[in-house]
Amino acid sequence: MLIIGIAGGTGSGKTTVVNQILNELPNEEVTVISQDSYYKATDNLTYNERTKINFDHPRAIDFDLMVSHLGELKKSVVIDQPIYSFATHNRTKDIIKTHPSKVLIVEGILIFTNQELRDMIDIKVYVHADPDERLIRRMRRDIQERGRDMDEVLQRYQQTLKPMHEQFIEPSKMYADIIIPNDRYNTVAIDIVRTVISQKL
Repeated sequence: MLIIGIAGGTGSGKTTVVNQILNELPNEEVTVISQDSYYKATDNLTYNERTKINFDHPRAIDFDLMVSHLGELKKSVVIDQPIYSFATHNRTKDIIKTHPSKVLIVEGILIFTNQELRDMIDIKVYVHADPDERLIRRMRRDIQERGRDMDEVLQRYQQTLKPMHEQFIEPSKMYADIIIPNDRYNTVAIDIVRTVISQKL
């Protein structure tokens, strides 16, 4: 199994890069695991308590479960990938049966901050984008898709997103094998990743 990690700040365009890679590959050969599915369960907290969690800090992620699931997939074992709700700030009771494949794409803002997870990743890709552009994309997504209002998005950006990006996410770029500047369509970087995957397949 070839494991590819795609990291970058919130709103940097990671999903776009994943889709550009997937578009050229057979669906049955590629599995995608999102860090967003692995926020820690917060059943013991009230909704108001959950809203105060710093979701952009590495401790919000259940890296132990992520590492365990990647290890299972590498052994050709089907896993029960959690499903997380951004509306309730908690895991749902549902799961996704996720099957092993020749190529596994792991994507998320914090995946390069955990050494154990990082050591399992064969190719590390970091998607870089202008901070203003990332904020605009984050605002649009959180308001349209996650039911947030503008004040909440801006407050979260100032209090946690920006400082956590500077403390954890931007420094993790040093571990990347390939950096994709996503302020323009970078066909060369995408083609390099796709070529490596195709050779593996």
